[in-house]
Amino acid sequence: MDAVRIIAASRRGLAESTTVQDVIVEAWQAQALAEAIGSHLAICGPYEVRSRAQGLGDASGRFSGGLPRSTPARGGLRAAQLSEVRDVRAALSGLCRLLREVCEALVGVVLLAEEEGTYWTCVEAMDTLDESRDRVTGILEKLEVRDPNPA
Repeated sequence: MDAVRIIAASRRGLAESTTVQDVIVEAWQAQALAEAIGSHLAICGPYEVRSRAQGLGDASGRFSGGLPRSTPARGGLRAAQLSEVRDVRAALSGLCRLLREVCEALVGVVLLAEEEGTYWTCVEAMDTLDESRDRVTGILEKLEVRDPNPA
């Protein structure tokens, strides 16, 4: 499945989240998707962005162990469905929006967190989301330098 479609599904999943656990699962989904897109672009993306894309995959993958995997995600791990990135710019722009939205949702969870473990899990997730978003922005900037007027 194309990255843009998976990102859209992730944004819908986040919008439909009604519980703290739902938001945490969507944060896990977004991080896994950022890791998958970064890893895919590191191998198959434009040559000029491959090292930055590897950095995105690595940064996103560092946190994947921090979220509770015992909670089943609705429909399974979306990132596992990634088979292509047809439009690199659209995928990265959408991923950047998704990461920002997940981070904003986690702020709400942090403010309401009753358990210290939930609080720190969300704070760590927000840090990782911010780092991933910075890396996506760097890749987009590199693409702009490479081809300032995309077709």
